[in-house]
Amino acid sequence: MRKRKRKSGLKPSKTLVNVILAIICFLWLIPTLGLFVSSFRPASDILKTGWWTVIPHREEIPQSQLQLPKDTDLSEPIQVNGVTYSDQQLRDGVKTSDGTKLVWSNRRARLLDVEKPGWKANTDFTIENYKGVLAGKEYPITQTDGSIRIEKGSNLNRAFLNTLTVAVPSTVIPILIASFAAYAFAWLKFPLRKTMFILVVILLVVPLQVALIPVLKDYTVLGLNGTFLGVWIAHAGFGLPLATYFMYSYISQLPKDLFESAFMDGASNFTIFTRLILPLAVPSIASISIFQFLWVWNDYLVSLVFIGSQPNVQVLSMRIANMVGSRGSDWHLLTAAAFVSMLMPLAVFFGLQRYFVRGLLGGSVKG
Repeated sequence: MRKRKRKSGLKPSKTLVNVILAIICFLWLIPTLGLFVSSFRPASDILKTGWWTVIPHREEIPQSQLQLPKDTDLSEPIQVNGVTYSDQQLRDGVKTSDGTKLVWSNRRARLLDVEKPGWKANTDFTIENYKGVLAGKEYPITQTDGSIRIEKGSNLNRAFLNTLTVAVPSTVIPILIASFAAYAFAWLKFPLRKTMFILVVILLVVPLQVALIPVLKDYTVLGLNGTFLGVWIAHAGFGLPLATYFMYSYISQLPKDLFESAFMDGASNFTIFTRLILPLAVPSIASISIFQFLWVWNDYLVSLVFIGSQPNVQVLSMRIANMVGSRGSDWHLLTAAAFVSMLMPLAVFFGLQRYFVRGLLGGSVKG
């Protein structure tokens, strides 16, 4: 009876936790959903309405148009069907006696929209935003006043390949080195092992910005500044302390009997590492790979310092930052570019997420 009471007493708290987590996830998903929807909306729709208008909602829907005489003086009260309105009223929209609403459609052409309330969903979608971002093609934009502007998109293909070129080696190199180091710290005996491990832990709290200028000076002397090799080494160096500590926490908790049996069978340390450690540490490797890849993929500062901002070596974070400066009003391009930059991290996370929780919990408890 006591056990049943305890279980029933835990249910409300567990339900509350699940509800809170669901609310947090929903709040986190709203901006991503808005970004995704906006990236497929025409430029003219983005300028006029918010992304949430794709959901059915009550709105004033144009039923017809009313053409005023071309010589209508807009500086005086304007007569429409025998009723006088001010120009400001027609700008804001004014209700008529029959329940319709009059609002300027094209003030310069003296054209009015006659609107009635109804249900509407803005479901006009296009892939032209992605074509403009990825291929740099020209496209027309219809302005709110009815005029058309021709714009040229931003070619992100080169920036995407540059980011991939930076991110993959900058993830593989430190994870591989950290795995070797973690195995050595956990199971090998050598002089100053504890001291060196303490130094690794201390490096976790050293700000990255402190090392940028000294490393950059050394790169200039060695001729590595402005090269992909230089940024690979920089990312590997900055990511090694966390990766080593993370891998050590997992590898140090593996059963000792496993290694003793391998040694008795004549296996070398390299054989043990490649045949036992790496297969068993896959969850931990996947987890730290996600962290390292996301950090490198979204990095702006390290890439800017060590490879520069020339168009032929720019990464996605730099390219999008430049777009914000030069195309701050072109939301259709910015949303598409932002979602393009999210695709690879999302693919990596969902591809490795089954190992993620196992890797995080590995080494947290003994036994």
